[in-house]
Amino acid sequence: MSTPVPTSTASPTSPTSPTSPTSPTSQWSDPLIITVAPNGAYKQPADHPALPITPQRLAATARACLDAGAAMIHMHIRDAQGRHSLDVDGYREAWRVVREAVGTDMVVQITSEAAGVYRAPEQIAMVQALRPEAVSIGLREIDQPEIGDAGLAHFFTGLVRDQVMVQVILYDVADLRRWQALRAQGVVPEAPWFLLFVLGRYSAGQTSRPQDLLPFLAAHDGGEPWAVCAFGATENTCIAAAAAFGGHARVGFENNLLTRDGHTAPDNAALVRQAVVSAQALGRSLATADDIRRRFTPG
Repeated sequence: MSTPVPTSTASPTSPTSPTSPTSPTSQWSDPLIITVAPNGAYKQPADHPALPITPQRLAATARACLDAGAAMIHMHIRDAQGRHSLDVDGYREAWRVVREAVGTDMVVQITSEAAGVYRAPEQIAMVQALRPEAVSIGLREIDQPEIGDAGLAHFFTGLVRDQVMVQVILYDVADLRRWQALRAQGVVPEAPWFLLFVLGRYSAGQTSRPQDLLPFLAAHDGGEPWAVCAFGATENTCIAAAAAFGGHARVGFENNLLTRDGHTAPDNAALVRQAVVSAQALGRSLATADDIRRRFTPG
């Protein structure tokens, strides 16, 4: 990794904190990973006053969500006009400020999302230049003719070599089948990949239902761990269903501004706390950042 990780500034986890195991005798051997996605590429503070788009606001949100029980932040940055950005220097600055707030107690995952602004070669070039701790990659965004199988193999092999933790975003079963084919063909090397199943992205009104998870589960024949994200007030129900099936959760203002009762959430941490309650109801402990690093860092 090219960017040094500073010493943690976060206080130790207390026995009663959200990141402590919910039960020492839990039937679950796989702690639940809660990732917060606090801003996304499109929403603005006009959509919610607690939406963070500056490094300082991201840092404060990261700290609050860490305290609430999240072990990873899925981070978007913006340019000076508040627009989606994949600027390498901008990412380095945001990473620095967030790290000052959470130390090493949170995994910082950056996005490579195109958001209608970037094309696959630019997305790949950004990740290669930044060499982040963790990155999310929309498979359909980079699986483009100008990249080809050779380009994909070079990119994914480089991520493994650089020990970058990778979450592959899949929007439907066709995406999952394509991922499986790339694995089978050897285009994607063996590594501890992490999948994200997006529920309801292309449904009418972009709404999500727990049932949307079932086609993914029926088609998933690999050993990769997976998480879900969902849209609207059903977000919490969807991630609870995922947790019950052994998956993991991504919550936050990127996809949803509402609590499970349909009211506007006061902040991202409130959505994290809902996920913690679901984990506790299942008797499932919460993953720490170190758990994530041990599991998903290649090498």
